[in-house]
Amino acid sequence: MGKPTESLTATDVAFIGRQKMFFVATSPSGDGGLLNLSPKGLDTFVVIDPNTVAYLDLAGSGIETVAHLRQNGRIILMLCAFEGAPNILRLWGEGDAVEPGDDDWDELRRRFPEMPGVRSIIRVNVGRVCNACGYAVPLYNHEGDRRTLLEWAEKKGPEGVEAYMYQNNRKSLDGLPGLRNLPSQS
Repeated sequence: MGKPTESLTATDVAFIGRQKMFFVATSPSGDGGLLNLSPKGLDTFVVIDPNTVAYLDLAGSGIETVAHLRQNGRIILMLCAFEGAPNILRLWGEGDAVEPGDDDWDELRRRFPEMPGVRSIIRVNVGRVCNACGYAVPLYNHEGDRRTLLEWAEKKGPEGVEAYMYQNNRKSLDGLPGLRNLPSQS
């Protein structure tokens, strides 16, 4: 592994801008509980400053990342070069989930393109950055983004997505609190 730093460099930011996907990992506190590792894509990742990154959290079947961050804040993000020069970039930090209605929501939301099904923004205060060789990561050609999740959210409409999140995103698989700003469903 390369030499760790405490913040992103201009080279790191340029690398992030070229990637088509990233991975997010979190874990609940203690010995038990389910670890979570999720791939992410679309145009959902932004660098705010050398120590702050954020991504749009789109509606999905689980709410593990949000629940783990609410419990302990620990998160790691990883980006791999699947095209061009090999590199793996890991960002360790403390994260929080900003939901619609929270004080920082409007300012953060403006940094991202409009997309249906947005449930929160994951913001990470990055404290450790490290590049690794990535020599064994395979080369892949990016053919395009999958639009399945966006099409699902568009078809459901805002009320349908909200009902889905109320049903599926209030608690994690381990029973930890998830989304908190959902209106009650009758």
